[in-house]
Amino acid sequence: MTAAAPPATRTVQGEPHGISFGQAVKVWTRIALLSFGGPAGQIAVMHRILIDEKKWIGEERFLHALNFCMMLPGPEAQQLAIYIGWLLHRVKGGLVAGTLFVLPGALAIMALSWVYVLLGNVAPVAALFFGLKAAVVAIVFQAVVRIGSRALGNASRWTIAALAFLALFLLHVPFPVVILVAGAIGWIAGRRGVAAFQGGGHGQAKAGALRDEDSALGADIPDHARAGHGSIAGVCLALVAAWLLPLLLVAAVAPPGSAFAPIGFFFSKMAMLTFGGAYAVLSWVGQAAVEHYHWLTPTEMLDGLGLAESTPGPLIMVCQYVGFLGAYRHPGGLSPLLAGTLGGLLTTWVTFVPCFLWIFAGAPLVERLRTNRALSAALSAITAAVVGVILNLALWFALHYWFGGVGERVFGPVSVPLPDPATIDWVAVLLSAAALIAIFRFRLGTFAILGLCSLIGLARLAIA
Repeated sequence: MTAAAPPATRTVQGEPHGISFGQAVKVWTRIALLSFGGPAGQIAVMHRILIDEKKWIGEERFLHALNFCMMLPGPEAQQLAIYIGWLLHRVKGGLVAGTLFVLPGALAIMALSWVYVLLGNVAPVAALFFGLKAAVVAIVFQAVVRIGSRALGNASRWTIAALAFLALFLLHVPFPVVILVAGAIGWIAGRRGVAAFQGGGHGQAKAGALRDEDSALGADIPDHARAGHGSIAGVCLALVAAWLLPLLLVAAVAPPGSAFAPIGFFFSKMAMLTFGGAYAVLSWVGQAAVEHYHWLTPTEMLDGLGLAESTPGPLIMVCQYVGFLGAYRHPGGLSPLLAGTLGGLLTTWVTFVPCFLWIFAGAPLVERLRTNRALSAALSAITAAVVGVILNLALWFALHYWFGGVGERVFGPVSVPLPDPATIDWVAVLLSAAALIAIFRFRLGTFAILGLCSLIGLARLAIA
């Protein structure tokens, strides 16, 4: 059997790799519409289309970019799209790839947020969301197992995960502190050559995978990534202005009593500090939005996560729903629906604009870095901590779904969540257990679980 010939290296519209910008727009649109199932599913879609089908980028380069995106705050799947779009067509390619990746989800979540506030108390809609929450609880527990099976390969990583969980669940240590401390431990261990944190991230390309030199992009560093080739500083300054100027404007003109300024500044802070992937981010966002800002209830946060799980785009798009509800309930004299729409759009803007900044500022350097032991170890430790963070999220969601009342018992610095046994909803517990069995025993996918649980919720209403 003869080896497959590498793609032709012709120039199309000024591109030496032969991939026109128009072709790329079509492919990124297709990826955006198929990007369901959280970060793992979205990355798998990109891998299948860009590597296996189109052969635009090699396996090693794809993993190199992914490992960098895993170390950044924000949604790694969208940032990976920006990175590859930038590799192929410079800044305009990154802007288009990143924007298209979030656009379908942003439109869907905005429409569903309107439906939620207008019809959420209607019995069939409430019943549908009751079933949806059981699916979400099971899906988040699945994320704990899936990531843990990859990340926790030795006692040191298990220890990081356990300490991260205890710090959040019992001590209420701020999420960014947990992630930054884990990264620092990994960095120091990597610098000292500690073996326990080596081999982190997403590993090396498998045997038989598409080699970089056989891809359309090739193995060479693109001209726009070479040191001294042009300047990205102007683009980065423009992105900083696009990110921060709306915040200053909101702070100056927002109606008194509205939630616009807190929404803008909280989600901007989140964009800078949310390392560890979507589920890790939602642990912080959910608890802050519910317990500190009182924008929504734990049940409503579960509903929002269910909406995000069932729409295309980054799972972190649930933040738009959170911002919508926060502004809807604190409109400052505006129409609640108008305030909610503006709050959702502001949330999406300050959440995703920084992602472009991180990639355009860091990708040229990262392209010139092939291996860095300290960075790899930091990524490994952060990924281990994320397992504990997601477990905290899963238990927080489950307790508030299964019980009508959850209090706390304080023992010095330790605060233990204590559900009220009299408020337990056995139907919710049994439906969550059935969803877990369907995922782990029968290997049903995300869509099947969401659909079946929603139908059971509606059936419960019909027979009640």
